[in-house]
Amino acid sequence: MEVILREDIAKLGTRGQLVKVAPGFARNFLLPKRLAVAATEANRKIVEQERQAHLRREAKEIADAQELGKLMAGVAVTIVQKAGEQDQLFGSVTAQDIANALERQNYSVDRRKVVLAEPIKQLGDYAVPVRLHREVTVEIKVQVTREE
Repeated sequence: MEVILREDIAKLGTRGQLVKVAPGFARNFLLPKRLAVAATEANRKIVEQERQAHLRREAKEIADAQELGKLMAGVAVTIVQKAGEQDQLFGSVTAQDIANALERQNYSVDRRKVVLAEPIKQLGDYAVPVRLHREVTVEIKVQVTREE
C-alpha cells in the first residue's frame, strides 16, 4: 500500500515522501495516528501544502534561534557555591542552575537546552553549549566561584 507521510518517521521516510508499506502497518498504525494519509492526488496536494507551511515555520524558528544566539554569544554566567579544601563543590552545578542564572540575565532558556554531559563539581571556568535549535548551538562561559 502506498501512503504519503505527514511526519518524519525513523527508518521509513521524511515528511511529504511517498512510501510503500504493508497494508496492516498503514491501516493499524500510520493512518489512525495521522502519521500518513493514503496516496491519492487530493491528499498529495494537501500534504504538499502542509510541508510548505512546516518549512516556513522551521525557517522562522531557525532565524529566531540564530538571532538569540548572536545576543548570547558573549554571555558569561557566575554561579556561587560552597566549596571544600581542594576546590571540590558541596553539591554540584546542574543545567537547571545555569538556566536560572541565564534567567536572571533576562535570557529565557529551558534547562533541557543547556547541554551538560555531567554536573559541574569543581570550581573554575567552563564553556557550556546551549542548543537553541537543532541547527543552532551557542557556547556560554560559566564561572563557578567559592561562596565567602
